[in-house]
Amino acid sequence: MKITIIYDNTAFSKSLTPDWGFSCLVEAYGRKILFDTGAKGSILLDNMKKLDISPSEIDMVFISHDHWDHTGGLPAFLKKNQVKVFIPASCKMSGDTIVRVDTGLKICENIYSTGELQNIEHSLVIKERESVIVIAGCSHPGVREIMKAASQVGRVSMLIGGLHGFSDFELINDLEKICPTHCTQYIQKIETLFPDKYIKGGAGKVIEMFSVPVTSQ
Repeated sequence: MKITIIYDNTAFSKSLTPDWGFSCLVEAYGRKILFDTGAKGSILLDNMKKLDISPSEIDMVFISHDHWDHTGGLPAFLKKNQVKVFIPASCKMSGDTIVRVDTGLKICENIYSTGELQNIEHSLVIKERESVIVIAGCSHPGVREIMKAASQVGRVSMLIGGLHGFSDFELINDLEKICPTHCTQYIQKIETLFPDKYIKGGAGKVIEMFSVPVTSQ
């Protein structure tokens, strides 16, 4: 599994353009999923080019919620590749490739949506054995509620994305890793409290995870 942050408020790689918004590429189980699209199509596509990510290779788009800093790059991307776009049910977008998500949904093998929470946002859930990795856009419904919904699939081991004013830091105790990005208010606090779990974000950051194969006794 590989997650590449394409669009973020800061740049991990100096060759990329930082801007308010969020997008990342999730590569898992043979699928390439573009999670959110940032605010500006020109920056999204330019950063993708510099990261050697071709729009034509993307299998689907997952839009966390209908806010400009997560959807702004979508029209420009869809001009390059007309793939399915999974959106929360309340999102006002329309189009032939739109898939509205209301309740929890299995998108494909080991890849899920939490379902729309509090009529605003859904998060992406990737299953890794008995645990799951959660990718959130802004966590408007609250990290606790997102983790609760994701735990229907498996134990939440990692959280990546925007967390806004999240301050229930005790929830991090149960995580193995956390990568707060974009709109997260207390990034420095999280890094200070959980230095061994904290992963620095920013456009160009690549997070890779490898499964240990199960061997028979």
